[in-house]
Amino acid sequence: MMAYSEPLDIYVHSELELCVKEILSFIKPTVDDIQKRESVINELAGAIQIDQSLRGASVKAFGSYISNLYSRWGDLDISIDMTQSSTSSADRWCKLNALEKIMWALQRTGIANNIEFVRHARVPLVVYQSRRYNISCDITIDNRAGYVKSYILRLISNIDERFRELVLLIKECAKAQHLNDPKTGTLNSYSLCLLIIFHFQTCRPAIFPPLRDLYKGNIVDDVKGHSTLRHVEDSFVAKIATFRSEISGQRNQSSICQLLISFFDKFSALGTMASNHAISTYRGEWKPIYSNRRFLRKAQVLRIEDPFEQTENAARAVDTEGLAMISQTFSDMHRKLSSRSAPLDRTLLLDNLVRPEIKSDLEHRREPMNPR
Repeated sequence: MMAYSEPLDIYVHSELELCVKEILSFIKPTVDDIQKRESVINELAGAIQIDQSLRGASVKAFGSYISNLYSRWGDLDISIDMTQSSTSSADRWCKLNALEKIMWALQRTGIANNIEFVRHARVPLVVYQSRRYNISCDITIDNRAGYVKSYILRLISNIDERFRELVLLIKECAKAQHLNDPKTGTLNSYSLCLLIIFHFQTCRPAIFPPLRDLYKGNIVDDVKGHSTLRHVEDSFVAKIATFRSEISGQRNQSSICQLLISFFDKFSALGTMASNHAISTYRGEWKPIYSNRRFLRKAQVLRIEDPFEQTENAARAVDTEGLAMISQTFSDMHRKLSSRSAPLDRTLLLDNLVRPEIKSDLEHRREPMNPR
């Protein structure tokens, strides 16, 4: 449908290569970051035991921590599984009641700062910051779908190591450019991951296959019903191995910087394409919006089909102003990073690719990176 510049043909300034390596080395989680998150989970599991009705509930991480697509400063998404406790969470009222008890437990045990109960959200949650570990946490109830999607994203990321690196770069850049906040009409992190999957599917040669080639059907529904998560995992692993074998002689050789620049190029026309098409990572193609009746029934300006729950739009929070800002920013980023005439220096790159506080940390690092 669209002609894209092939990443391998893209010129990359040497300063961009150095800067990207430095950013990635700084934002990737350390062993200490991983241990702190495990400690936060155990800390919360202990705190909720003071309420008798919550005893037996299990505390499970999901989101970017499970998919391994988080930076050192990433939030921690946590689901409280009530199925083994005395409190049923079959409906919204029960979930709200459970969250109120969790909020009380956080206050009573003193492990949390900045506690907020977001009761009117589409998925109600309690937000807090661990007092000891300074990690922001979002708690939901029985978020099985969130866990399943996170787990499958981790399997997908194992296809190619460049996926995780590009996700970390794009998420950090999106935060720096104010494009990663669904509350203000821009993209959530899950949508950004899907855009990158789509980018990998539409490169030539493709880095990822259409996701239906790895598993046919709505995974979230199947895991709830007859199929177990292990069955889904086995299917993914087997078909990933087949895909890798098929492309072994023609692996895409694009560098992470070439993939970064071509990402911004590909989606700089997002606003134009979104008026009539949805992004489908399930099929690996732009899909006319009239092919999904659910999309037609809702006035949404950007449609990114959830590959694991195909009736859902992962980008439903994006509004008209947000979409225009996303498209313009992507276009500007492509122009800045691909220009051969305009000078590219480290300060300019950091201004565009990372948040101010991370730029400050990078500028004051005592041991500059030793490029190889």
